[in-house]
Amino acid sequence: MKKLITLFAIVGMLAFQGCTGPEGPPGPPGEDGLIAEVFELKNINFTFSSTNGYTVYQKLTPNIFVSDVVLIYRLSGTIDSNTPIWQLIPRTLYLTQGELDYDFDFSKEDFTIFARGTYNIATTPQYINNQTFRIVILPGSFSASLNVSNYADVMSALNFKETQVQKINF
Repeated sequence: MKKLITLFAIVGMLAFQGCTGPEGPPGPPGEDGLIAEVFELKNINFTFSSTNGYTVYQKLTPNIFVSDVVLIYRLSGTIDSNTPIWQLIPRTLYLTQGELDYDFDFSKEDFTIFARGTYNIATTPQYINNQTFRIVILPGSFSASLNVSNYADVMSALNFKETQVQKINF
């Protein structure tokens, strides 16, 4: 009886080892096939319209997935020439003139950044001209576990280097 069980065990092991097939095609690059992108928009001047106020509009090429999330950070200053300070928007700035709000919306095709205030923001052109923004496109499932308020944490989690940020000048 022991010989019969041993024989079945050996035949079973050989049968399971033969259950291999060809390797499937490789997945897209990124963490578990997830692709993130980071863009920098430099020298941005908001444009004014009576309908929308001060805005920056940009198409996304190619379109992003419906499940993707867009984060936008504004360069608010620097500590030194190698250390920028990025603030996640929406953001309210409390100035002596009043409140200035940066906000944005996005779709899978485009995004718009808004600058609105409780005062005439044309009187503070340093907040609507020559601005720099970082646009981070994250797969929706990835963004749930991320502290998005800290730009450095986002870049670290994505394993992105400064050299990988795509620069777009207006």
